[in-house]
Parts: sequence; C-alpha cells; structure tokens
Amino acid sequence: MAKWSSGKICESADKELESFIVALPVNTAFHRVDTQILKCEFGLRGICCKLCANGPCRITEDSPKGVCGATADVIAARNFLRTVAAGSGCYIHIVENAARNLKGNALVKGELKGKKTLERLCTMFDIKGTDDHDKAIKVADAVLADLYKPDFEKMVLTKKMAYAPRYKRWEELGILPGGAKSEVFSAVVKTSTNLNSDPVHMLFHCLRLGISTGLYGLTLTNLLNDVLIGEPEIRMAPVGFRVIDTDYINIMITGHQHSKFSYLQDRLTHDEVVKKAQAAGAKGFKLVGCTCVGQDMQLRGAHCTKIFDGHAGNNFTSEAILSTGAIDAVISEFNCTLPGIEPICDKLMIKQICVDPVAKKANAVLMEFNADTRVPVVDAIIDEIIASYKARRGVVPMNLLPEHGNDNSLTGVSEVSLKAFLGDSWKPLIDLIAGGTIKGLAGIVGCSNLMLGGHDVLTVGLTKELIARDILVLTAGCSSGGLENCGLMMPEAAELAGPNLKAVCKQLGIPPVLNFGPCLAIGRLEIVATEVAEALGVDLPQLPLVLSAAQWLEEQALADGAFGLALGLPLHLGLPPFVTGSDLIVKVLCEDMKELTGGHVIINDDPVESADILEEIILQKRKDLGLP
Repeated sequence: MAKWSSGKICESADKELESFIVALPVNTAFHRVDTQILKCEFGLRGICCKLCANGPCRITEDSPKGVCGATADVIAARNFLRTVAAGSGCYIHIVENAARNLKGNALVKGELKGKKTLERLCTMFDIKGTDDHDKAIKVADAVLADLYKPDFEKMVLTKKMAYAPRYKRWEELGILPGGAKSEVFSAVVKTSTNLNSDPVHMLFHCLRLGISTGLYGLTLTNLLNDVLIGEPEIRMAPVGFRVIDTDYINIMITGHQHSKFSYLQDRLTHDEVVKKAQAAGAKGFKLVGCTCVGQDMQLRGAHCTKIFDGHAGNNFTSEAILSTGAIDAVISEFNCTLPGIEPICDKLMIKQICVDPVAKKANAVLMEFNADTRVPVVDAIIDEIIASYKARRGVVPMNLLPEHGNDNSLTGVSEVSLKAFLGDSWKPLIDLIAGGTIKGLAGIVGCSNLMLGGHDVLTVGLTKELIARDILVLTAGCSSGGLENCGLMMPEAAELAGPNLKAVCKQLGIPPVLNFGPCLAIGRLEIVATEVAEALGVDLPQLPLVLSAAQWLEEQALADGAFGLALGLPLHLGLPPFVTGSDLIVKVLCEDMKELTGGHVIINDDPVESADILEEIILQKRKDLGLP
C-alpha cells in the first residue's frame, strides 16, 4: 500500500509496530514526521517573540534586541516560563478534577476502594472524620483549598508532603509555591508584553511551578485516585495490540484522568449493561488502554479484571491501534489524544466521545458528567457506543496485529506495592545499592516522541545501556509503554542486564525495568526516593539516583523537569528545551542549578554517551557517600 510521504517512514524501537504502520493506508504521525523535518532555528533556540504587534522579533548577531529592547535571555526566559506554566496548569487541572471526583463520589456514598491510602492521607494531613466518606470529603477539600489560594499565600500541604531537608532548601531559596492555580496565572501575567525582564527571576518561578506540579499534580493525583479506584497491586499482565479482543465492544481510552472513568468502568460490568452488549452481538465491553490513562488503569488492573483488556500502547501508537478496525469508540479526557486520530475515526466509523471539554476533539461529541449526573450521562454514552458497534462491525475490515507485545509484563508497581514486595522495608534495596550489587537507580520518565532516531528509539537504547551497567531502571509515563511493548518489563529481560542486576532479577523473578505506570507516577518515584533518602539520613541530591526524560514531548514534561530540578536531581534530556539561544539560561540550568537545588540539566542524544554520563554521576555520588 502507498506511503503517505515522499520520504522515509519514522522508525520505531518497536519493529513489529513499525512494519504495521508502514503498510497502513491511512495518514499517521509516523508519515507526517518527514513533512515537518524542516525546523525554524529561532523557534528551536527560543529567541522568537510574538507578544506584541511590533513582532515577531527574532534575535540574531546583527539584531541582538527586539523592538522593545528584550534580549535573547529575556525572550527565551519568557517563552520557557510560559511553557512550564502551561504544563503545570495541565497537571493542576488533573489534580483538581481528581479531588472533585473523590469528593463527589464520597458525597453520594460511592465505593472507596483504597481505604489504606485514605488513612495515609488523613494521617499526613492531620484529618479526622466520622466515617470514610467524611474523611474523603475533608481530604479533597484540603487539596482544593490549597489549589485555590492566592499566590501570596503559601499552600499548607506542601510542608506536610515534602521531605524536610528539601522543604528547608526551598524556603531558603524563596521558591515555596503559593496557590497552585494562582502560580500559573501569575506566570502568564509575568511573561506578558513589557513586564518581567529578569531571566533568573523567571527561572525561579519555574522551580515554584515545579514544586506545585510535583507534589500536587503528580503525587496527590496518584493518592486521591488510589482512594477512589484502588491501590496498585503487582501482577503480570498482557501488553500490546494482542490485548484487543474482537468478540467484545472495544473502547479505547486516552488521556490522564483515571478518576473520570471510574464510574464508567464499573458500570460497564453490570449485568443489565452486559446484556445490552450481548443483544448487539458482543460478549460484553472491554476497555483498551492507550496513553497514560491506560497505564494508570493497567497499574490498578487487579481491581478491574472484568472490563480492562490491557494496555495497547503509548501516545504515538494510538493511530495504529485505531487502524486495526477493532476499536468501536474512543473516549478522551485529556492530552496525548492526537488530532490525527480524527480522520481515522471518521474513515473507520469509530465513535468519538469526550468527557472533559479541555480535550474536545473536532469530531467528538462532548458528554460531561459529575457525581450527580453520571448515571444518565454514562448510560447515554454506553448507548452511543453500542450504536457505533452495530453500525460498523461487519462493515469495517479488521487489520489486527495479534502477536504484538507480550503476555507477561510486570505491572502494579508503586511506592507501597514495591516496598511490600521487599518485605515492608527499603533495607533490601538499600543493601543491594550499598554493597554495589546495584550501582544506583535511574528514573526513565516522561513522553514518547518521534525524534532522536524515531519512536522510543533513544528511550529503549538508553534503558538497555543502563541495565547492562547494573543500574536498576524505574519508569513512568508514555516511555513505559514503549519499554513494555519492546519486552523490557518481562522477567526474561534480566538477560539484558549486567551480571549483578541479572542475578538479583532472576532471584526475585522480576525484570530490570520496573513500571510505575503513567507520567503522574513520577510522583510515586519521588516518594520512593524520599523514603530511601530518609532511611539513609541524607538529602535527595546525595542519592545515587538520576532522571532521564530522554524523549520528552510536551509542556507537561518540562513542568515535570522543573520538579526534578527542585528535588535536586540530575536530569537528562535527549533534546534541549527551546532555550539554547540564551547562554545565561543554559548556564543556570546546566551549571548554576547545582549550587541552588543540587540538580542540573544534561543534554545528550546518544544512548551510549548518555549512559556514560549518568553512570559517572551515580559512581561519583556513591564515592561521596563512601560506598564501594
């Protein structure tokens, strides 16, 4: 079949997926990469300003200032802060909805599946209640109260959640965040025409946004969802296109807000709803995971075995998943829902439904609901999906990939389930690190993109290099989807690890890459790091721990990165953020940050060179701690 570009189709670390996409008769991101290969140098370097009608102004050697007098440093800093603010705003939207969904469910006396996490939050926040529903309402209200504070009023839960040495350092630097939503608002104001022109001041604001993003948008979203939907449990699960079962009405879910689907996923298993599907000719309904919400559902898959098929792939696999013809509807609620799915859905008669207006697709019907309206709206959604199934099945041809992925990827890893697996103590992990059996930890986090060799190419290559050096890898985000589909989360992947890590993995029956789930689970990695640091009596920057968002993609990833820097961790990126036109910003992020928070940015697009750098950092931190 004809390709959709004149040049080469984008490569993928997942070769079976790549071969499938090459033969597709539809246009996907893999085809469009070649048409967007030409990049604007001013945009890449962050030195294009279009804030006012005198622009766009572009900085060059001959024109070192914009019409207003803004320098490259000012323009790049404004652009960067706006980007981080947008990413932070996305995460704050997610945690706000998680809190509202938990509260709404508690108000109608709905089921709370994570009682242990509820007690954990009540202890952390000093909350008492008459019963579990009352406690859940008070926890949600405490989170919402912090989010809605003005920027000049510090959030009170920050101190309750943050590691004490980190909190002290943030206080010294003056970067404790005010109300999370107000911090985003202030960043937008600050970066408007002819306002802030202090690049360092704007970079400090990025760190404040990083803290509110991390502790609230990441960590608290996970914990609130644990209360509502259930805590992760370690188990083996199938991944890849093989999870799609054509005997069922298949619904692909995309986004980041698992709590948005909690009532729907339960409703789809009720007898009267299953009978509706059977009357239409199917065995029932199945949810097919895609993007981060699929990773989150996979993480909690032990609680929804009747309805969840499994996780099929990350953001840039979504178009291919739809092209199998086996998906009957797409329900979206947040980003990573590519606009490119729209013509494919139209061509293959796939119903598009959006449950959050921030993710409204052009050809999707918007069907919002809350705790009060969820019963009639969710039933209406189900009827729409059944109608889609009846209209398209038998008309649309199937183009399946049944051998893609694998049946035994380890999932359900969290800060609680991993610690329980180790005997309710971090001591076994600490002993392995202290003795040198495991050199250190690497968090491979964030997105997937189609640059740096192609889809997940750098991420997979770097991960293989790190585990071969006896460095245990913990993952979170769309990067996890690529790694699991390439087999790195199967116990058999121990064969790719260095001799010491390989022996540990074989003894425990685990892979050398542990999947913590969605990008939100970066917050879970922070909890693991904090508890290990606390057990050792050190601050986070002292740990033999590195981060890599090798193939970061979105504004949210840069907000995540700001959190990593605030924590004081080395952060590797395959591509630089759009700031390289400012020598000052590059110096602050890559060098000066070490003296401020302890973290710094590393830019390298080669998997071997990147692994060399990260391993050297780990070895130096081991030396500083007096470890062999």
